[in-house]
Amino acid sequence: MYLSTLRITNFRNFTDQRVDLAPGGIAIIGDNGQGKTNFLEAIYYLEIFRSFRGAPDEQLTRFGQDVFRIEGGVEGDGPARSVSAAFDRRRRKKKVTVDGAEPPRLGDAIGRVGVVIFSPSDIALISGGPALRRRFLDVLLSLTEPTYLTELQRYRQILLQRNALLRSGAGEASVAAWNEGLVRSGARVTLARQRWIEARRVSFADHAREIAGGTEAAIEYEPSVPVEPGEIPPADVIEERFNTGLTRLADRERRYGTSLVGPHRDDLRIRATSDGGGEWVDLRSYGSGGQQRTAAISLRMVEGETLRDRLGSDPLILLDDVFAELDAGRSRRILDWVDAGTHSQVILTAPKPADFAIRGDPLQLWRISNGVISRE
Repeated sequence: MYLSTLRITNFRNFTDQRVDLAPGGIAIIGDNGQGKTNFLEAIYYLEIFRSFRGAPDEQLTRFGQDVFRIEGGVEGDGPARSVSAAFDRRRRKKKVTVDGAEPPRLGDAIGRVGVVIFSPSDIALISGGPALRRRFLDVLLSLTEPTYLTELQRYRQILLQRNALLRSGAGEASVAAWNEGLVRSGARVTLARQRWIEARRVSFADHAREIAGGTEAAIEYEPSVPVEPGEIPPADVIEERFNTGLTRLADRERRYGTSLVGPHRDDLRIRATSDGGGEWVDLRSYGSGGQQRTAAISLRMVEGETLRDRLGSDPLILLDDVFAELDAGRSRRILDWVDAGTHSQVILTAPKPADFAIRGDPLQLWRISNGVISRE
């Protein structure tokens, strides 16, 4: 599958732009601030209907306009498909369609394109706080696990209600009335995260070793509900441990006015052997810039492989100025990984022309200036 057309209207610095994309992909060349990342952001918006940079929809609408719209055409094996998204800033309303029809729920439309993005900002996945890594897991699993988004949304709704009661000083019985639903959905979120990490642990380590020339690396799940490394307990066991944690921390939760156990407090721990030897270090606190970039690239690679398994075909790969931030070795490893895919479409951005060859063929070169894209 590949993205054959993209039309962007009043999104970021784009006025009204239509681009026909080659099945193999394109390279977009332009100075900083011209809209390269905005273009990739528009593509990824059709995957999750949110900005991958975390910007609210109001900020995505072109200055002086009230509505933005993005529409993409997807072709390949099977019938062609169209996916569109529009947002009205005045009404604060979003409309999504697939083949011209609105899905019953927004979650039913996500993942229809199949996209993985590599960006210089990915280093924050390693160096930033736990919320960024939880978001990485939540987005990926929402795209690849059929029931994950439903359980995550239910968990968040219950958590919101429970925390409101804790802040208001409600009685123990009122707070505990929400525990059953919190535990049920939270256990399923925890289990899905643990299963994914265990399934991709070896692949992550292999990619990190190849990129860094032998350095070992590992990903581990750190849940607030006790789960041993490598252990994948069934949901009912996680529920029992979750309940135990809620009981043990009930007094402290009432003092702090917030829930202190559950997947909203979990983390994805990323470690690697130190540059000087075999000592393992937490990359968030002690990793070098090179180690953190290696881990971020490896995470994106296993994300791409997860999408490939779900789609049954290679995902669309977006590379946002990544070669400007990486040394030659890491850049080459990304291109080798892309080349290993059979039919993946690649859209990359760069500040200056270069011989970007994917599977031996140069990518089509396009220019961007002030939100206008043209073929070279």
